[in-house]
This record gives sequence, structure tokens and C-alpha cells, in this order.
Amino acid sequence: MARTHEKYESLIARCKSLPLIPAAVAHPCDESSLRGALEAAKLGILHPILVGPRARIADMAGTCNLDLSGYEVVDAPHSQAAADLAVQLAREGKAEVLMKGSLHTDELMSAVVRSATGLRTERRMSHAFIMDVPNLDRVIVITDAAINIFPTLEDKMHIVQNAIDLVQTLGLQQPKVAILSAVETVNPKIPSTVEAAALCKMADRKQITGGILDGPLALDNAISRQAALIKRIDSPVAGAADILLVPDLEAGNMLAKSLTFLVDADAAGIVLGARVPIVLTSRADAVTTRLASCAVAALIAQASREATAKAVAG
Repeated sequence: MARTHEKYESLIARCKSLPLIPAAVAHPCDESSLRGALEAAKLGILHPILVGPRARIADMAGTCNLDLSGYEVVDAPHSQAAADLAVQLAREGKAEVLMKGSLHTDELMSAVVRSATGLRTERRMSHAFIMDVPNLDRVIVITDAAINIFPTLEDKMHIVQNAIDLVQTLGLQQPKVAILSAVETVNPKIPSTVEAAALCKMADRKQITGGILDGPLALDNAISRQAALIKRIDSPVAGAADILLVPDLEAGNMLAKSLTFLVDADAAGIVLGARVPIVLTSRADAVTTRLASCAVAALIAQASREATAKAVAG
């Protein structure tokens, strides 16, 4: 049966009533990145500012029969310069979203994390996959599967808080966070179980706010109510997790890709914890997935606008 992608479509639909958010698209010099940015504009999700070699962007638009009229193109000689200029636009407030084009992720992120000219905040940056899994009744967030390779306990505190803030922006006020490991009991020989217990206590002490945390939990206990019942795990998170915090990047990457390639899930990606949300897309992403990533970024940017306006109003 054909997928309907109703979870992603609802995210996209929410953006159509919002003011257009300006997005700096770094080096959109292939068809997928350029078409994705322009499609997001047509649907009223984002207003792209195209940053890269002007002639290459124009040639690609001509080859793909795409109309660039009405869109600003900021000329940059090569991909690293495009990344630097796109980040500069975000620092100056001219763009409220940063979007990866056809350059390598490392090029974009090197500009983002630069101490003097980048987009760092007091938060640790982290990546979140917003997963549309066919047999689940909700979107689930997997974090971090792309940036933090072996996160420390302090890193995980930031990663969890970033994910909670994201899910709240998407409309769920108290998301359930499962801190994953191989087992559901604390075992000093498995460091991720000890860190899971510490994170739960940090939530008790309000060092992490806005979510309901439990862990360690194995993946089956986090996702399946039946598995949690069989193992007699009494927890408001078990079987109902909205956020899956993985032990490290390898585990998260394998989990996200397993869902994508084994059960036909879609994985929209976003980088959190910077001054602006950062859309990381892949050439292999389906159109709906790309648009969902843009929609999530737009919703975060709009929430930031509203928070700033509220603070100014006193």
C-alpha cells in the first residue's frame, strides 16, 4: 500500500498559516537541493535565500526548468564560501533558518561551530531525526545520530533538553523520553545505564525540564507496551516514548537507518541548539521528507520569533 505520510503532511500544513521564514540555503547547486528549497517556498513553508555560485545556480535552474525569479541569489565562489556567507546571514538576522545544499555536511558545520563567527549558543548542538514510522501512531524523535559521536553525560543533558524543546514546539507539551541502553536495569559495567539513571535524577532536580524521563530502557520496552508489560516495567514512558535518546552516534545512526530501510520509515533531520535551526538534508531524501525538515525548522523559527516578541513586550 502507498504511504500517505499523514504525520509529515500535518506538520507541513501547520506552516501554511505562518508568516514566511527566510532561510539561507548554502550552495544549492544540484537538482535535489535547489528543487527542495523552491518547493518549500511554493508551499509557503520557507522563503529561500540562495547562497552559492550565481552562474552554477542559474545553470542548474535552467537544466531543471526551475524559475528563480523572485528569489535572492547571494553570489559565493565555492561551497565553503557559501557556507560562511549563509551563516553570516543567520548571524545578522537576515535568515532565521539555515539549510544545507549540495555541499558536504562538514563544510557547513565547520562554519556553524566557529567560535567568533558561527552560530553557537550556551547549548550543545545536537541532531534530531523526526521519524514517521508506518506502524506507529505518533512521530518519534531519535537523537543524536549525526553530530555528537560519544556524548558525555553533560552533552546528553543538552541533547535531551534540545529534543524536549523541539517536541514541545511541535505541539506536545510534556513529551516522554526513553533513555536507551541494551537493558532496563542499571549495570555499572554498561556506562549508558548509569548515565540514564543520572539523567533521570537530573530531571527530578529540574536540571532537565519539560519532559518525562525514564531509563535505562531497552528499545522494545520504550516502543512496545506489550514488551513493557511482559517485563513488568511500571513506567509512564515504557511503550509510549516520544523521544529516544541513544547512547552514541553509531547506535542512533543504525537505529534511524534500520527504520528507514527495513520498515519504510521517513527521517526528517534538524540540528538544534544553534542560534537558528539547521536543516540537514540528504540527496536520498524523498520530497515529503525534505519538506517536513523545512516545516520543523519553520515552526522552531516561528516559536523563537514569538518568544522574542514576548520578552520585548515584558
